[in-house]
Amino acid sequence: MKKVEAIQEAITKKDTAQVVVIKETPEVDSAAIVADIMGKVIQNKIDFQTVNAKIKVDYEGAENKDNYTVYLSMRKDSVIIIRVKGSFLGISAEGLQVKINKDSVTLVRKVGEKYIMNRSINYLQDVTQIPFDFATLQDLLIGNPIFVSKNLVSYKNSNTQLLVVMVGELFKHLINLDKNDNRVLYSKLDDVDMQRNRTCDITFGGYQPLGDYMFATNRKISMAEKAKLDIYLDFKEFTLNDPLKYNFEPPKNYKRK
Repeated sequence: MKKVEAIQEAITKKDTAQVVVIKETPEVDSAAIVADIMGKVIQNKIDFQTVNAKIKVDYEGAENKDNYTVYLSMRKDSVIIIRVKGSFLGISAEGLQVKINKDSVTLVRKVGEKYIMNRSINYLQDVTQIPFDFATLQDLLIGNPIFVSKNLVSYKNSNTQLLVVMVGELFKHLINLDKNDNRVLYSKLDDVDMQRNRTCDITFGGYQPLGDYMFATNRKISMAEKAKLDIYLDFKEFTLNDPLKYNFEPPKNYKRK
């Protein structure tokens, strides 16, 4: 494998994201080493049939901040149902319902201007400016690393942590693993396209048992391109492989957009 750049050069520094400084970067020249590291990255990936969760969500953008309670039911590779309760136009209520499947998004706004909106799955990309598809979104919600590439270009092995840099088609990706149990501690995505200047940092914490896995109950997601958005997820309830707890009930008399 050809010589790679140092990690601090492979991962673009941005004012809006945490700067990771690593002094030594061994060259990845062994297929066995690469296979072992990639195995560690995916070893703790949570496999599931269904997930139910109650999540306290706080977000802070450039112009405003707010908090909500989100109720989540998800069937693997099939459907994601999200119900959002909070203060909408000064009213404390369930204000949004969202149903996502592999090719479409249906959103119901229940407070203020009430309507049902049907869009293709590309709507997720339009809203977030991140190339989300269904599989990526479900990994993000369950706490699995996203945009994982097999093109591992560099790593650092310390006493307690393993830091891995991979470069995919869209993102340069640094993943920080706990060496004791291979839990993902930190994930940093930077756009390969320097003209886009997108970055996304995800910090994982509050790990608790969930079936045969360890589940990150606390996460901070920081996204930036032209503006910065911080999202904090605090999972208050979560179960694996139970019947779906929350359903999707769009009112029949709402107008459609």
